[in-house]
Amino acid sequence: MPPASRVQRLVQTADFERVLGAPQRARSPHFAMHFVADQPARRPAKASTTVPPAAEGAGASRLSTADAAAVAQAVDDSHHTGHWLGLVVPKRHARRAVTRTLLKRQIRAAMGEHAADLAPGLWVVRLRAPFDVRQFRSAASGVLREAARAELDRMMRAAASALR
Repeated sequence: MPPASRVQRLVQTADFERVLGAPQRARSPHFAMHFVADQPARRPAKASTTVPPAAEGAGASRLSTADAAAVAQAVDDSHHTGHWLGLVVPKRHARRAVTRTLLKRQIRAAMGEHAADLAPGLWVVRLRAPFDVRQFRSAASGVLREAARAELDRMMRAAASALR
């Protein structure tokens, strides 16, 4: 099995909307995967800290980093080809926070393992149906963890083969 590659998190609403607007690439009884072969939208540049114009006239000195901050690009804003993952685990399908957290961890771990097989771009995995509470009595049981992981592994293998 290849080593797990680094998968970045998708955080901007515009990226989620763009990916969720794309057709599903893979589907399982509880999850759906959406994909767009693109990079995340650039984050808006933060306002640089400069001295107000009124203070400049009074002989106040400017910060030495003010000009450099306006020109230089932050390290975390660098765009390169890779995998970005967004998660949608709504409360209506997983009422307890411990269950939502368990599912998110399993999704991230499965994506980390299968990233080498998947095309680079923006991926969103969403929980589309609840797990049966009669079958999985505990909110964070090992049985639920294994069932979710097996289902995610099957779905990600299907998504990888569908993109080839």
